[in-house]
Amino acid sequence: MGNDLAITQAVQAGQLELNVMMPLMAFDLLFSIEILKNGVSAFTERCVKGIMADADKCRAYAEMSMSLVTVLNPIIGYAKAAEIVKEALASGKSIVETIKAKKILSDEKLKELLDLRKLTEPGVHK
Repeated sequence: MGNDLAITQAVQAGQLELNVMMPLMAFDLLFSIEILKNGVSAFTERCVKGIMADADKCRAYAEMSMSLVTVLNPIIGYAKAAEIVKEALASGKSIVETIKAKKILSDEKLKELLDLRKLTEPGVHK
């Protein structure tokens, strides 16, 4: 914050193209970038390095997401989709389980429409 304030005040005190404050602005800006670089390196080394995603848990979270129903809006309509979400929330079941229980779509069609890989990776069609 000190470097930011120093740069701000140096900019205000500068005189057109003959800015005698330019060395201070350059030094403080480069110093701030160095501080940020060191912070990112430390954060990466001490906090991020070694973290592994649990693929099964991530898939389960994605499958339990109520937003999946938006894919079905063009097929079953908004009102029916909203009804499915309300029922899924009330019962604690997933969207897929609720649709299967109501027999709204066939298993094959449901699997095709709610393919998480296809929904999350542009260009994936298989």
